[in-house]
Amino acid sequence: MSSPIALASPFGYDKGMKKHTKSSITLPPEELKLVSALQARLRAKSKVEVVRRGLQLLREVTERESLRQAYRQASLATRESVVAELEELDSLVSDGLREK
Repeated sequence: MSSPIALASPFGYDKGMKKHTKSSITLPPEELKLVSALQARLRAKSKVEVVRRGLQLLREVTERESLRQAYRQASLATRESVVAELEELDSLVSDGLREK
């Protein structure tokens, strides 16, 4: 089953969602200060925009890490056979060359 984030449109809300669905979260004072500081630093129009950007960044980093892990696993899975192939071909390196 896909996650709700994966189903959402990259341009805003999913087709079935109301355009102005309201949601509210309560942040501890330190985290609210962080969001406010980031809003000013990023020149974001709202605190919601800061949160959206953070979520998008988190999704991108998570997807990148998943790809890295998949490549790492594929590399480990093929490493033994590659070493065996190279050892087999190693004897052919000087095949046909005359010694001086």
